[in-house]
Amino acid sequence: MKKVMTVAAVIALAAVVASPAIAYRGMAGGFDRGSGGYAMMDPARGLDLTPEQTAKINDLREAHLKAIKPIRDQLYAKNGELRLLWLAKTPDQEKILALQKEVRNLRDQLADQTTANRIEVRKILTPEQFAKVQFYNGMGRQKARGGAGMRGGYARGRGMR
Repeated sequence: MKKVMTVAAVIALAAVVASPAIAYRGMAGGFDRGSGGYAMMDPARGLDLTPEQTAKINDLREAHLKAIKPIRDQLYAKNGELRLLWLAKTPDQEKILALQKEVRNLRDQLADQTTANRIEVRKILTPEQFAKVQFYNGMGRQKARGGAGMRGGYARGRGMR
């Protein structure tokens, strides 16, 4: 019996330790993945950013990452708590639902912060640079191919498998 309890404790500990990494992967988004949105893009990608633009974007990125760090830390902690609640022998539905609501609220806060950051970065780009960003994100490729769907791909429907 002690072995079973030890194994269960190790699995629970591993789940709690791994939850921040799993949560971080779920927050990837924006241009070039990551919560920095446009600020994560590599200036060498053909946008021809000026040194001033690069500096402004880097400053915005640093401010954004500093602003979202407490939210991300809370999200990691809440995800760990949620995992522990689910690992309980008899999960408490009310606690799980309340914690899921808190997690959704934190994710909404992250999304709001990321949107605000992307808008600020977009103000720095020239119309030509933004057109390139649209192309990289698939909007331009989609039109160039004459296709439809997310990220320039074609939507799969019946008979298209």
